[in-house]
Amino acid sequence: MTSRAAADAPVGERAVEALLSLSGRTLPLLRQWVGSEPDCGVARALLALATGDRWDDATLKGQLVTAHRDASAVGAREASLVYGVFLHTHRQYRLTADHLVEHFTRWPADELAGLLMGAFHSCGDAAYRAHGEVLTGRQAEAAGPENWPWTSWLAAARAEQGLAREAYGLAEHALTLYPRSGVAVHALAHAGHELGTGTACVGFLDQWLLTDPQAVQSRHLNWHSALQSLACGDFPDARRRADTALADTDVGMRAATNWRLLLVGRSPAGRSDPDQVRALLAAPGGTAEVFHTFNLALALAVEAATDDLHALARRAAADERPDYRDVLAPVVRALAEVTAGRPQVAVDLLTGLGQETERIGGVRVEREIIQDTLARALVDTGEHVRAAGLLHHRTTDRRHHTYEDLLLTPRPTVPAPAERSATPA
Repeated sequence: MTSRAAADAPVGERAVEALLSLSGRTLPLLRQWVGSEPDCGVARALLALATGDRWDDATLKGQLVTAHRDASAVGAREASLVYGVFLHTHRQYRLTADHLVEHFTRWPADELAGLLMGAFHSCGDAAYRAHGEVLTGRQAEAAGPENWPWTSWLAAARAEQGLAREAYGLAEHALTLYPRSGVAVHALAHAGHELGTGTACVGFLDQWLLTDPQAVQSRHLNWHSALQSLACGDFPDARRRADTALADTDVGMRAATNWRLLLVGRSPAGRSDPDQVRALLAAPGGTAEVFHTFNLALALAVEAATDDLHALARRAAADERPDYRDVLAPVVRALAEVTAGRPQVAVDLLTGLGQETERIGGVRVEREIIQDTLARALVDTGEHVRAAGLLHHRTTDRRHHTYEDLLLTPRPTVPAPAERSATPA
């Protein structure tokens, strides 16, 4: 794909480029496209993909039924793409993934269909996730090395596979082809985390965001910078980013930052309101996704809400869904035991899970916090050798690992959060 971001390019081309690059101009351009071409089914579907989570079910369905009708009048590829968007926006991730396999058979390396590839990961099934990674590789090969969207998606897939150096190289190449690729810069952040690139990564992300501070991932990229600051031991910067860059609705990213700070004995940033977390859990769909529920559990752990965590663990243990019953329940109970000062119970619970923690969902950098918790609990029970072995790959592969060194430093168990205040410590 050749960049045509010039102001005189057709609005559809500019909207597609903005969407592929996760630009802050995406929504205005998509709305302008739909307004100028109301009979364009693809335009309407892409707007639904970008904003559908803000619409009620009736509006979403109505918009996509209209989009499919109009797309069908244009061609099979357009109709297939809109149908894929329909499945994805309705959280039918397995059906979306199955549909994409057939779509790419007919239209290899279709960039707009590439926007839906996250469905393979969202299935919560390891086999689907692995197949999605293979499929990404095939589409990137078909597209060729000069195609920045597929090179960016391949970089993201390689980062999730733990192939950090390959992912970093692919992301750098994609950014050479198209410097504003949001997918590539996000893959670079993931690979940089695995490599512990520290302040170099923070500086790059900050500079990249200067050009487009409203980029779709601006808050998430600031969270990645906070993690890199943690890696370097710059705890004030990690807290500052959590306070200034994250919104009240970013409960998961805020909790993930604060729990890491607490694990190494540092003061947390501004925290979530426990009542807000309880309301989110009680709301319809509050526990519909395992990783979202896990993030809410982390927020409770930051507040040392031991009773709430035990209640959530019991709720998960009674759930008929295996990932909740067999994985989430013991993880949440382990968090409760850590907050209660019983690290040995947490060690037993988390050690027994092993690689099953992957079923929690999320991506590697997000799930790593479970390993952090186990390492801290091992140290707190005097099992320093086991803890060091658990983190050996991180302390040897990462250039900056002050955070891991502190995890392995003996000290009292995780402290209860400090008194809430307007200004973090």
